[in-house]
Amino acid sequence: MPPADAPTDPGPAPQAGAGAEDTLDLRLTAELLALLGEDTSVYGDGPEGSGLLDRPEQWKPVTTPAGVLQLVPVRLERDLSVISRWMNDPAVAAFWELAGSETVTARHLTPQLGGDGRSVPCLGVLSGVPMSYWEIYRADLDPLARHCRVRPHDTGVHLLIGEVDQRGHGIGSTLLRAVSDLVLDNRPRCTRVVAEPDVRNTPSVSAFLSAGFRYSAEVELPEKRAALMVRDRAHRARL
Repeated sequence: MPPADAPTDPGPAPQAGAGAEDTLDLRLTAELLALLGEDTSVYGDGPEGSGLLDRPEQWKPVTTPAGVLQLVPVRLERDLSVISRWMNDPAVAAFWELAGSETVTARHLTPQLGGDGRSVPCLGVLSGVPMSYWEIYRADLDPLARHCRVRPHDTGVHLLIGEVDQRGHGIGSTLLRAVSDLVLDNRPRCTRVVAEPDVRNTPSVSAFLSAGFRYSAEVELPEKRAALMVRDRAHRARL
């Protein structure tokens, strides 16, 4: 699982969790994919062949109260500099623990970009301006599944808002709702969108609640005690 979410609308100095597990450490075999009911013919290499997530690179922009949002899959040569700059913001670094040179950020991105597509890193482009970083991932194929009960095709999200002037105005909640809607609209087999912010990160938990997620449980993960946030397809119209 990737490092803990940065606060979507950062509050007072958050405390960092220690360590992280690799989202991509579970090897998918043809037998496992068959057991999961996956059609192996739709998979290519890396996020551009991201059949495991129903191809986020093809998801259309959506209009939100904050502007038109589009998820754009990361390209290292184009996006590394801006993502690394965001990772060096103290409010972000306290949770993601990726401060340092661009090499540090590249080491985090490269396994996802060269993987099997179970985790797709994206820029959130709002009204034409890159302002957030997302990871859309298969929670049922992630180490998270070792620590809590997940369902087939559960889809996880991690978010950081990179631009400081976009924080603290409710934009995090707006974007979380929009992206979870995108997941549910484009992944018909997915019944739940999940997230696991640090329980101490009250602003982040509040943003998820405002976006229609429910506080499902507290989960002990290797690097933090997490709030398991869930947005159910069955309840999305009411929350």
